[in-house]
Amino acid sequence: MNASHSPRPPAPPEPPQHLPRVIPIFPLAGALLLPRATMPLNIFEPRYLAMCRDAIAADGMIGMVQPRDPEDGRLEPAVYDTGCLGHITEHRDMRDGRMLITVEGVSRFTVLEELAHTTPYRQVVASYEGFAGDRLPPTVPVELALRQRLVGDLKRFLDGRGLTADWDIIGEAPDETLVNTLAMICPFESNEKQALLEAATLDARALTMVTILEFALAAPDDTSGRPH
Repeated sequence: MNASHSPRPPAPPEPPQHLPRVIPIFPLAGALLLPRATMPLNIFEPRYLAMCRDAIAADGMIGMVQPRDPEDGRLEPAVYDTGCLGHITEHRDMRDGRMLITVEGVSRFTVLEELAHTTPYRQVVASYEGFAGDRLPPTVPVELALRQRLVGDLKRFLDGRGLTADWDIIGEAPDETLVNTLAMICPFESNEKQALLEAATLDARALTMVTILEFALAAPDDTSGRPH
């Protein structure tokens, strides 16, 4: 009798102990990094140049976080408790002193505490508990009706601003690529970006984006699409 074989399950996510417990953070309003997505950054402030150089010399890891108040002009503004660990995959020093880097999202994290530091940049103790799924591609696709609603709302959102997109590429993009890329590049407010980061699943992130888009589309007498 032949034994039946079930499909081989995906490899387990990397154990959290392999992720750094102490990480430097880069507070940047409106900048959203998500697991397995990439973000180009233009680094020019001396403290963040030092952070990137130290990270590249070590494990290449930095934590992207958002200030709670984008208008907070303090040197060290309060930040949200949830951020995304990023790995610097490319870097290039420019003649004018800037550094161009590409960061790939690894896993979301929770800030447990901020450490006293002697470096010019801030450092926190991070926990990855609850985010093991970030290290595996999603196994459940976005519901087709929700995906169609998202694309339709996006088209209306862009049309209202005289913008366009390559709808063929959007139509062919895998669910995770579509949802996460749009979440990162759309001109949403910082608190909206944070809500997208904290969404528990890809489906929840898509639904959150639909809510944000439809709220913007419903705002009366506002050519920017933002509520007053």
